[in-house]
Amino acid sequence: MDQATKDLLYKGVGMALLLKDKFATEFDEIIKEGELSKEKMTKSFDEAKEGIEKSKQEQEEKLKSRVKEIIDELGLATKKDIDELKELIKKQN
Repeated sequence: MDQATKDLLYKGVGMALLLKDKFATEFDEIIKEGELSKEKMTKSFDEAKEGIEKSKQEQEEKLKSRVKEIIDELGLATKKDIDELKELIKKQN
């Protein structure tokens, strides 16, 4: 695995850990204040969940992009390339 891909994966893990810590801190504050209402807890949980989902989607997109770059750098044939070749062969027969 090259360094750029490793960095991308580490950033994703780091983002998830930051979001986890933020959620834990907010939850601790809610408990300390004695305001542990169902609404506030649900809101905090939903915000954390949305943040994690957004981070996950961003990291997946970055990883897909990086994989495509690597495939291009290596000169590997894609499914699209193979399908185009099959069509050319069919037309010639």
